[in-house]
Amino acid sequence: MVRHFITDLDLTAEEQAEVIDLAIAMKKDRKAYAQALEGLVLGMIFEKSSTRTRVSFEAGMIQLGGQAIFLHSDSSQ
Repeated sequence: MVRHFITDLDLTAEEQAEVIDLAIAMKKDRKAYAQALEGLVLGMIFEKSSTRTRVSFEAGMIQLGGQAIFLHSDSSQ
C-alpha cells in the first residue's frame, strides 16, 4: 500500500526513528546504497522556481543510482 509522506505527523514515532537510523546508515556507507534506486525515475514539477531543491533531488537520485526528470510547470499541459 502506498503511503504519502507530507509531514512528520504522517509517521509514527517508531517510523520516524527508523527513517533517521536509515539516513545515518546511508551516510556512513554510501557505497552500499549507491544502486538503491537503480531503474527508478523521479519526475518533478514545481509550481515555483526552486533551483536548490531541484538540484538537491537530482543529485540524490543520481547518488542512489536513479534518474530524475524535471518538467517546468508553465510548459506542461
